[in-house]
Amino acid sequence: MRHSRGTSLRALALASLSVVALLGAAPVEAAKTSVTLGVRLEPPHLDPTAGAAAAIDEVVFINLFEGLTQVDRDGTVKPVLAESWTISDDGKTYTFRLRDGVKFHDGTDFNAEDVKFSLERGKAADSANAQKAKFEQIETVEVVSPTEVKVTLKQPVGDFLTFLGTGDAVIVAPESAADNKAKPVGTGPFRFGQWVQGDKVELTRSADYWGTPVKLETATFKIIADNAAAFSSMMAGDVDGFPIFNAPENLPQFAADPRFSVVVGTTEGETILSTNNAREPFSNLKVRQAIAHAIDRKALIDGAMFGYGTPIGSHFAPHHPAYKDLTGTYPYDLEKAKALMAEAGLADGFKATLKLPPPVYARRGGEILASDLKKIGIELELIPLEWAQWLEQVFKGKDYDLTIVSHTEANDINIYARDDYYFNYQNPDLKALMAKLDATSDPEARNALYGEAQEIIAKDAVNGYLFQLAKTGVWDAKLKGLWEHAPVQANDLTGVYWED
Repeated sequence: MRHSRGTSLRALALASLSVVALLGAAPVEAAKTSVTLGVRLEPPHLDPTAGAAAAIDEVVFINLFEGLTQVDRDGTVKPVLAESWTISDDGKTYTFRLRDGVKFHDGTDFNAEDVKFSLERGKAADSANAQKAKFEQIETVEVVSPTEVKVTLKQPVGDFLTFLGTGDAVIVAPESAADNKAKPVGTGPFRFGQWVQGDKVELTRSADYWGTPVKLETATFKIIADNAAAFSSMMAGDVDGFPIFNAPENLPQFAADPRFSVVVGTTEGETILSTNNAREPFSNLKVRQAIAHAIDRKALIDGAMFGYGTPIGSHFAPHHPAYKDLTGTYPYDLEKAKALMAEAGLADGFKATLKLPPPVYARRGGEILASDLKKIGIELELIPLEWAQWLEQVFKGKDYDLTIVSHTEANDINIYARDDYYFNYQNPDLKALMAKLDATSDPEARNALYGEAQEIIAKDAVNGYLFQLAKTGVWDAKLKGLWEHAPVQANDLTGVYWED
């Protein structure tokens, strides 16, 4: 009896200790399954196939919409809706084997008919696609079977698979395409939740996604245009991060705080003083050369971007293997700039307008450039525009003298060969060179042609080449998986998770 009683007392004591331990233990927190990211600009709509604004892709590309291929975080091309492909010996015909069993978010099946519809829609006469010229290189799209499609090009296009991996070339369904601007329907790992205009866009995890399920259940893109508000929202924990934080002067403060990670990478964003080459006096090469000599890139990067940015002398990304450093073509030289103005018959200068979209690099950069150009007699009127105004007046209407914008599309030097592009630049030699580039698939040969193209536009001073935009990200130190670099316009959330 004593033994039994002792055992009972001992068991009771152990049980009591267990209860105490349980009561005193800190509660185990489940890993977060939601994320709120701040973005500077609100997208004008949510259809990446019907607009040039990077803000569209930054919310829905990869997350909600997918293409046959995808440009991944390291710049390589990987299969997505196409699981494999073959290319004909002449480089003109691509046969894609499609993934079977994929569904759009509205429950309709994805198949070769959707691919045919999407590619033909991109090159249609009424296409609103910002890369319509790329689609026009397609001769025919043939449905071989529900899981096989054959695309024949008018001529070989060396970067065709890369183009198919951008937001402009995502696959949409005929049943929902017309409504994608407000109610987007794709095949991605997230589906559309809601868009509270002026405030946020919410995405939710797609339960029947064909690929690897994402770890996040919900993702919110919070629109915060004001830099001070962006800083406050991070410090207060109202947002979990900014893939691109637009006030670089705040980055040292974030870097000194262990709560945050500051991650600085590169982008495809060539930031330029875009010039209307068809409007006098900018149609005069000597005037454009004078402007190029009057730009102090280092002062601009330091003053507008607090040192974050890489000087460029042409429209090409410094991290690309074909990049040529042409910053020495027009070095900062005010005396040379004044001499060129005199040679152009404009020794007394002239007045012009500089239309500025919302980003910091444009607004701050505009003030610095206005000061630079005033030194050679060019008086600039600064005209701030919202993005919708900029797209309407400058990009579409070509109603401008000068503007500042970062071109964030990958490998887009081909825009200089387009007759209807807003630069209004015409050079038959460059057009011939770009046609040759399109027909070339060998990487070394393509890189050589890229080098020649860079030299042509640099010597012609088509635009004022300023700097490559840095990707200055800041986010919660426990948030993992966001991209360091930006080879395409995307905030890919497929690999994002919270560290315990």
